[in-house]
Amino acid sequence: MEEAHPGLHEGAADDSCGECLDLTSCQLHDLDGIEIPRSLVELELTANRLSELDPRIGELSLLKKLCLRQNLLTDESVEPLSRWAAISGLHELVLRDNKLTKLPDVSNFKNLLLFDVSFNEISSLNGLSKVSNTLKELYVSKNEVTKMEELEHLHELQILELGSNRLRVMENLHTLKKLQELWLGRNRIRAVNLCGLQNIRKLSLQSNRLTSMLGFQECIALEELYLSHNGISKMEGLSTLINLRVLDVSSNKVTEISDIEKLTRLEDLWLNDNQIVSLEGIESAVASSKEKLTTIYLEHNPCAKLPDYASMLRNVFPNLQQIDSHVFL
Repeated sequence: MEEAHPGLHEGAADDSCGECLDLTSCQLHDLDGIEIPRSLVELELTANRLSELDPRIGELSLLKKLCLRQNLLTDESVEPLSRWAAISGLHELVLRDNKLTKLPDVSNFKNLLLFDVSFNEISSLNGLSKVSNTLKELYVSKNEVTKMEELEHLHELQILELGSNRLRVMENLHTLKKLQELWLGRNRIRAVNLCGLQNIRKLSLQSNRLTSMLGFQECIALEELYLSHNGISKMEGLSTLINLRVLDVSSNKVTEISDIEKLTRLEDLWLNDNQIVSLEGIESAVASSKEKLTTIYLEHNPCAKLPDYASMLRNVFPNLQQIDSHVFL
C-alpha cells in the first residue's frame, strides 16, 4: 500500500527531466494540505475520490502530463481545463474512468499528444474537432459513441481506440494517413471500410457483426489482425497482407483454412471455435509460414477431436511452441 502523501521524485515526461508528484490510490477527496510545487512536470492522481479540480493545477506552467484516471469528475468539474492558459503546453491528459457524458473542451492544449477519455458515459464525439491536430493517441473506449466523426483534422494520429461503443459504420478515416493502430472491438460494425488507409499495423474488429473478411487487401503494412467473435464463414482477402504476424479468426464460422498460403511471416494463427472438420491440406494452406509458425489454436473444431491431432500439427510445423493451451519447452 502506498503512503498517503508520497513525496516528490525525479522523473521524466516527454523526454524532459522534471519533477513528478504521484498520488495514486491515496483515496483523496481533495488536494487540501498537499503541496503542489510549481515545478511539476507530471501530476499523477489515479484512483482517488476527486470530484473537483484544484485550481493550483491551473498554475503549473511546466506541466506536461496530467493523469486523473479513476476519479469522480463530471462535465462541470473539468470545465476549468478550458480556461487554464498556464498549462496550455500539456502533452498528455488522461480522464479515463470518471463520470463524463461529453467530450471536455481541450482546445486550450495546442501541443496535446495523448488524450484518454475511455470508460465514461460519452455519447458523441462532438467537440473532437477542437482537439489539437498534434494528437498522436486518442482513447475513447467503453463509452456510448454511435458515430465516427470530427476525426478528419487529426493528421498525426497513430493510435485510435474506439472499442466497446455503439458504432455501426467505419467512416471518416480517410485523412488519418499516419494511423498505425485501430481498435474497434465490441461494436456493431457489419462491414470493413478502411477508407483507403494503408499504414495500419494493428487492427481489431473483435466482437462485431462481420460476415466477410473482405476490405483489408490494401493494408499491406498490417502485422496483427483480430477478428474473433464475428460471423465470418470464409477466410479471404488475406493474400496481400505480406507482413501479417498474428491472425485471430477464432469464434467464427470458418470451415477451412484458406488464402494465407503466401504469407511468409505468420507466427500466431488463432482458429479455435470454428467449424474446421479436417487437417487435410493444412500444410499447403499455410505453406509459406511453415517454418515461421510458433502458435496455432484449433481447439473446439471437429478436427481437434482426431486422436493424432497434436502430433500431426507438430509434424507439419517443426517450430511450433504452442498448440492450443499446450506449450512445448
